[in-house]
Amino acid sequence: MERRIGNVVPGDSIGEEFSGYIFRITGGNDKQGFPMMQGVLTNHRVRLLFKKGMKCYRPRKKGEKKRKSVRGCIVGQDLSALNLALVKKGANEIEGLTDKAVGKKLGPKRASKIRKLFNLDKTDDVRKYVIGRAINKNGKTRFIKPKIQRLVTEKRLLRKRSLIAAKEKRIAEKKQAMREYKQLLRKYKSELVTKKDNDTGKKLKVKKNISKDAKKNDKAKSGKDDKSKTKKNVDKKSENSKKVANKKVNEKQSKVDSKNVKVDKKAAAKTTNDQNKSGKKKK
Repeated sequence: MERRIGNVVPGDSIGEEFSGYIFRITGGNDKQGFPMMQGVLTNHRVRLLFKKGMKCYRPRKKGEKKRKSVRGCIVGQDLSALNLALVKKGANEIEGLTDKAVGKKLGPKRASKIRKLFNLDKTDDVRKYVIGRAINKNGKTRFIKPKIQRLVTEKRLLRKRSLIAAKEKRIAEKKQAMREYKQLLRKYKSELVTKKDNDTGKKLKVKKNISKDAKKNDKAKSGKDDKSKTKKNVDKKSENSKKVANKKVNEKQSKVDSKNVKVDKKAAAKTTNDQNKSGKKKK
């Protein structure tokens, strides 16, 4: 039965010293150093096009793609190294792996995680419980501790209070400036009204809302202008119609006169012809 990455393997198949152990295959390399890749179901090498986010590839440029050789995930005889993870411990100890326990080098750095580790209350001082380490340098030993993050101190609270106070001050200044501006606007409007009263020489009642009065006046003026315009247009139309009628009458009269002149000319010509004929007969 073929084995592949992710399968569980008993330790007896590797050697007698690993009897009772159970391992999981996590990867490996072939004799030329090409890595095994999960999901490639072959026992030989293939060339795949890699992009950012895929295993066995780290892009050097933004958006770079590259074709590389990788080995399939099925275990074969051509492998030089096989990576295993310990699932279950057996009877014998493995030197350097199960015979000794290695503690964590660094402890938690965040204040809330330190409290969780040591089961501390909010009133307890976290700085006493920070895990540090000793360093020997030039014959001197120094004990260093990491800086605690998200630690609520008096200085931090003071800074927050000062920021909130500055924000409230800005809001109050804006409100005051707005009040002063509105007051100035009211004063300016009242001055405009008094100026109008002085120009007309009449005492007018000053209303609260000046903008409405201005709108009414504008409407009245526009209505008067419209009426005067319509009157002018009517007068112009009547004048034009009269002119057209007079023109037509004049044209008719001129035609009649021209006809009369033609008739008179014909009559005069007839009389001259008759006279000439009568003169010839007498002779």
